[in-house]
Amino acid sequence: MKRKETINEFYTNHGQEYPKTGKFNVYRREEFACDSTSLPPNRRDFYKISLILNGEGIISSADKAIKINGNTITFMNPLIPYSWEPTTENQTGYFCLFTEDFVNQNLKAESLSQSPLFKIGGNHIFLLTDESARLLSGIFENMFREIQSDYANKYDLLRSYVQIVMHEAMKIQPPETFYQPTNASERTVTLFLELLERQFPIDSPSQIIKLKNANEFAAQLNVHTNTLNRGLKETTGKTTTDWIAERITKEAKALLQFSSWDIAEIGYSLGFEHSSNFIIFFKKQSGITPLQFRKEIGVSMV
Repeated sequence: MKRKETINEFYTNHGQEYPKTGKFNVYRREEFACDSTSLPPNRRDFYKISLILNGEGIISSADKAIKINGNTITFMNPLIPYSWEPTTENQTGYFCLFTEDFVNQNLKAESLSQSPLFKIGGNHIFLLTDESARLLSGIFENMFREIQSDYANKYDLLRSYVQIVMHEAMKIQPPETFYQPTNASERTVTLFLELLERQFPIDSPSQIIKLKNANEFAAQLNVHTNTLNRGLKETTGKTTTDWIAERITKEAKALLQFSSWDIAEIGYSLGFEHSSNFIIFFKKQSGITPLQFRKEIGVSMV
């Protein structure tokens, strides 16, 4: 699995310096090379909202691909691998980038948690009417003015603009020209397995997996837990819980072997608040405790 592209790497790869404004930035597409050149399929560690007003290209996200020809808004988050292939040189519009530090509880309010910015199995590409494109262009221009202002609470205001953009997208019907797999169950299974794998590898003790059980995965994929479980059982012979437990155990063994983290740190990064729960889980899956596993493979924790 490819490592996520960091926001610092994003700027470096496109000949830009990482801006002082840091956690949120907004640009015109014609002034930034990344939207006029190809972007390979990859995940990023930041969020990106793009308003495409002119220019053609093909954007691919998860199992969907669509040809863009102006007046489109797209939403990408750190869990979605996507690629962009422009087919014309003239690319105009706007895009904003922001990190997890910019996202707060208001931005993830209950209704907005179902928005295209935060969902995995939902739609992330929306075709706009001229009226919607004009409205959203005005919001992006407001973002431009605000990011350059000295207003003490400007990031709160910028979050409000992002919320408006998200609400406007939620009013729009997604395009019907996506490729749709003939078997809906297989599509759900594919998305689940991709979503599960994207949480790994764990690179630091502060990195904590966000989705830990069948209900959380089903909610993110916008399906009922029973539907997800039935699809996995029919397609793979394993339940949702089986898949999650196996992948967490695999990661736990890798961390026990190749990291110097203590048992509590490893357990916490894998979603266990208490190390005792992690030890019980690991022993159930492996037949031995984490400490015994380390001793067997000869890892010394001096």
